[in-house]
Order: sequence, then C-alpha cells, then structure tokens
Amino acid sequence: MTAPAPLHGVRVVDLATLFAGPLAAAFLGDFGADVVKVEHPAKPDPSRGHGPAKDGVGLWWKVLGRNKRTVTLNLSDPQGAELLRRLLADADVLVENFRPGTLERWGLGPDALHAVNPRLVIARISGFGQVGPYAPRPGFGTLAEAMSGFAAATGEPDGPPTLPPFGLADSVTALAAAYAVMLALRGRDLTGRGQVVDLAIIEPIMAMLGPQITWYDQLGYVQPRLGNRSNNNAPRNTYRCADGRWVAVSTSAQSIAERVIRLVGHPELVDEPWFATGSGRAAHADELDAVVAGWVAQRDRDEVVAAFEAAQAAVAPVYDVRDVLADPQYAALGTVVTVPDEELGEVRMQNVPFRMSATPGEIRHAGRRHGQDTDEVFRALGLTDADLAALRERGVI
Repeated sequence: MTAPAPLHGVRVVDLATLFAGPLAAAFLGDFGADVVKVEHPAKPDPSRGHGPAKDGVGLWWKVLGRNKRTVTLNLSDPQGAELLRRLLADADVLVENFRPGTLERWGLGPDALHAVNPRLVIARISGFGQVGPYAPRPGFGTLAEAMSGFAAATGEPDGPPTLPPFGLADSVTALAAAYAVMLALRGRDLTGRGQVVDLAIIEPIMAMLGPQITWYDQLGYVQPRLGNRSNNNAPRNTYRCADGRWVAVSTSAQSIAERVIRLVGHPELVDEPWFATGSGRAAHADELDAVVAGWVAQRDRDEVVAAFEAAQAAVAPVYDVRDVLADPQYAALGTVVTVPDEELGEVRMQNVPFRMSATPGEIRHAGRRHGQDTDEVFRALGLTDADLAALRERGVI
C-alpha cells in the first residue's frame, strides 16, 4: 500500500511572482500540497516570459509552475479581493511577495485574513522584509546577492564583485520559505492557530555564507575575493585539461591533499612543515596550484578523473547541462525526470532535490496555461457559469 504524500490535504494559495515565492510553493506541491497559483487576468506571472521559449511557450514557467492549478484573479478589484477571502477560508498556506503594505491596501492583510481563517499560515516574501527603512523598496535576488556579502566575496582577486547567472538568492529563499512554512504548520498543530512568516530575500543567502560575521566580530577579518581558491586549504581550484575541458579539485581533508600531491608527482611537498595544515597549504597555493595545473594540463579530462579516482583523491569534472544529462550518477539518483505536459508533450527538468523512502515527492505535471483551472476552482466556491462570465467580462478573473 502506497503511503499518501506527506502534504496531502494541505491547500496552498500562491500569489507570488519572480521567483522565490513561486518556487517555495512548488517545493510544497512536490510533496502533495494542492497549490492554486493566482495570477492577474491581464498580467501573468512574468516568469512565463523569462528566458528561452518553445513555440511561444515559456520554459522557465514549466519548471516554476509545476504541480500547480492556475487561476486568474484581480486582487485590486473588491470582488476579486472577496473571492480571495473565500478561497483562503479553508486554505492552509498563503504565499505572497507583494511590496509591503500592498495586501493591507486591498483589505487583505494578515489581520483581515486571520479573521476569515485563524489557522492560515501566511508566508510573506519581500526583498527587505516587512519592517525597517528599506521595507518599501522594490527588491530582487540580485540585490540580495549584492547586499548579503556574496558578490563581494565572489570573483577573482583583481576582478569585480561577481553575481551568479541564475536566481541564487531567490532559490535559497525558496528553500527557507518552504522550511518556514512547514515549521508554521507544525506550530499550528500545537496551538491551533496560523502565523505570519516574514522572509526577506537578503537574509537566507547570508545564512549560507558561513562565519563571515563572526570572523569580523572577533577578528576584524573581511573575507576577500579569492577566485576559485580558499583561505582554508590548497590545492583548491579549477584546472584546465589537455582537451580543453576542466576539473575541480578539493583538498579539505589532509589525507586527500597528500594523495593529490603524491599523484601529481611531488611527494617531497608533503614533508614540508607548512603542508600539515590547511591554512599552511593555502599560504603556498601558488606553488601547489602550479604542480597540479601542470600535471592536469598534460592529460585529457577522463584520464585525470580516472587517475584521481584510482588514488582516492577528490575531483569532479566541471559540467555544463549536456554533461549533467549524460552522467550516470545523476541517472542513478533520478535527478532529472521527464514530465508530461499538455503544450509540449514531455519536458525534462530537475526532480525534487532529495529522496524519501516512504513518502517520496513527485512532479506530476509541468506548469499549466495561464488561468487554466479558473472555472474549476471558483465553481467549487459555488460560483455559477453566469457568475464566471460576468466576472470575466469585468476583468475580475
């Protein structure tokens, strides 16, 4: 007998756009939550138009909108706001990322919504949080990557601060938001009441940056840009192979560092006093990089990887997406799945990011068309076909 999905019976209403909020709702949907995605009738989620498209169908949305039903609703219209209240009356979670004060202006703030449904968990995701001098500002993941300290510590030492080419801060925030929602749902089990989750995109990525604040507090130390190196160990870098491809080497463990240096033909360095600690090796990174890079440059990537594996030294090929799709380890893990889609037939995308033995997650379908489930969802609230036609005529749905 198959166990029900762990979030079976949990209703999530997703009002968010670009990208943290919708991804958080997708993570909940992956494990069985019924996610209803609400979009403006005339202004769909901008992610539908982000990045490459096929036959006019945005591909990013197919990933971000997975496992969701889609409805349209104009929340700034009083009738639209009332329909949202009715939709939330028996919902468990609301995910929103409007600028602080917007929902309140529409009469949809937490106090008003908890008057309708005291058990509702409200996840509020914004650039800078609901309070503070920056709260009214528009905020995006790029700004969080800049303000958190991530960009300042990323890039080559003599180069500019470097931003990631994808939504890193948004993705980290999405994971944090899904975690916070689960905690709030557990808290509701104990108290019987929902609560508000205030998530500023500038915060979760900062939590991932390690002890930078503690280093500065205790030592006045500011982490510099080091490129692909580390101040904690060496050799640690990317190295170009004879065939033009790249590998990454890590020596966080002393035993691995010794194996790497012996493999590349310089066992005498292992006997140096400074080699005995990660910080000592990091102080001699130029010397260590030179011997590793020289050895790697004489061999094709597959030969390098095979030699490192035989020596039980830590190495990984630097992949692009084509390599990922061909890799047997990802295949064994089921990291990429083929998902049915009404518009494109089938779409490959990343699977849920972990495996559970009894209640695994599942991507049941890719992102659906704009407003595809509007009639079904609102009929369940008691609206008739005539009601739906009148609301559609007024631009409410």
